[in-house]
Amino acid sequence: AMLHIVLVHPEIAPNTGNVMRLAANTGCALHLVRPLGFALDDAKLRRAGLDYREHARVAVHDTLAACLTALHAPRVFALTSKGHVHLDEARFAAGDALLFGSESQGLPADVLAAVPKAQRLRLPMVP
Repeated sequence: AMLHIVLVHPEIAPNTGNVMRLAANTGCALHLVRPLGFALDDAKLRRAGLDYREHARVAVHDTLAACLTALHAPRVFALTSKGHVHLDEARFAAGDALLFGSESQGLPADVLAAVPKAQRLRLPMVP
């Protein structure tokens, strides 16, 4: 995969469906880390993903550690409101993983602490 999109504890099915569509259209692989706030057969997930689910590469992992092990310890970027590096300053390489936290909580503090500061990218991009 060009890039790996990793959603850690996603809560909202339509949001995940939209990311699934993005992954299918860009050739990225999508990884979902449990717990999920919805069932994978949720109608809202299907509706948001439309016809893209069959084209998306989606894997579900029990833990973030298991996900990163399955990806062979990629270079990891965390997208967070606590980041100081702007997205357009990052230089991605094939196989990199982009971590996104849940809609309500973001990424857990221990996950953020494990990512080098230079790889903590600020979202939203506009204050």
